[in-house]
Amino acid sequence: MKYRKFGRLDWEVSALGFGVARLPLINNDPSNIDEVESVKMLRYAIDHGVNYLDIGSPFVMKSNESLSRLLREALQDGYRQKIKIAASLPSVLVNPSYDFERYLNELRKWLQTDAVDFFLLGGLNRDTWPRLQGLDILRRAEEAMADRRIGKIGFFFHDQFQFLRDIVEASDNWALCEFQYSYMDVDHHPGVGGLRYAAEKGLGVVVSRPLLGGRLTGEPPESVAGIWAGARPERTLADWGLRWVWNHPDVSTVVCDMSTMEQVKANIALADSIEPERMTVSEELLISQVRDAYRNLRPIPCTACRICMPCPQDIDVPRIFELYNDAIMYGDTETARSIYRLERHHLDNCNECGTCENACGRKLPLLDWLKKARQLLIEDD
Repeated sequence: MKYRKFGRLDWEVSALGFGVARLPLINNDPSNIDEVESVKMLRYAIDHGVNYLDIGSPFVMKSNESLSRLLREALQDGYRQKIKIAASLPSVLVNPSYDFERYLNELRKWLQTDAVDFFLLGGLNRDTWPRLQGLDILRRAEEAMADRRIGKIGFFFHDQFQFLRDIVEASDNWALCEFQYSYMDVDHHPGVGGLRYAAEKGLGVVVSRPLLGGRLTGEPPESVAGIWAGARPERTLADWGLRWVWNHPDVSTVVCDMSTMEQVKANIALADSIEPERMTVSEELLISQVRDAYRNLRPIPCTACRICMPCPQDIDVPRIFELYNDAIMYGDTETARSIYRLERHHLDNCNECGTCENACGRKLPLLDWLKKARQLLIEDD
């Protein structure tokens, strides 16, 4: 397994991290993980050098009890000492400040451990970060580090680059940051500039959803398929997507959510074969053409300038449009609906006041698009 420097820490992390969001299920039941097969997968990964395990946020998982059992089983016999565990606390769950303590203690009990190696504040952006600052969350996190309930703290960020700096500069104790990053995310939220900035500041950079949760490996639309047809036939779409992310020297580890042993073996073999900054100009051009072909499928020409914000009804209009565009681009409504629910949006609160539409510098018919987004993102009762 190839290893990379993990920020300012005196530790090297495996290029491939193991994610648990897509573990195999029994009878397709989201609350019932195939624990036997999952234990085999995780132990195989650790045996082959994977040393970063991202368990996401068990607080919002239907499968949290099943996941707890399989982790306890998989990490016996010395395996726990071979891997670092990262968990996250979504910012939407932190209302009174003592929620931080409550969830941290629940997680330690759930993991049956005294300390969590890496504890991340999830969903940080220009709106959630000021609220968490007002709750003095950083002080609570640093106290938990001091009494060794947390090894290191980090955060998951999804917003434009300029707001990342405020968070990074708020504490000298940040050890890592996590971003969603794929070849479709090169210039936003926070894009390649955000990765580079975080790495320069000494943070370990963790990439999640490098294949957009499988959206970049499914059957592509006709315009995209035509471009891929001229690519190297021996490479899968997953190969192309992961190679592109691993090509960035600022990336410490790429967390892949894997559902089969075949995927585990394939991703380990790929991680072993890749060095940063080795993609050719023609390969980079191919990825750029694929990116442009996808973007041409976006129905709403919103640039996420956010001049339409804030909404009097607390609706994140640009984020709603992003979810809608992604659903259409990738032909994947279910994932968009799932993210909509997870992020706790409330399109039902829209009273069509027109504040957003009147503010839009491009004069887009935002109210009409919000109605279409509601029809798509909110399932019928």
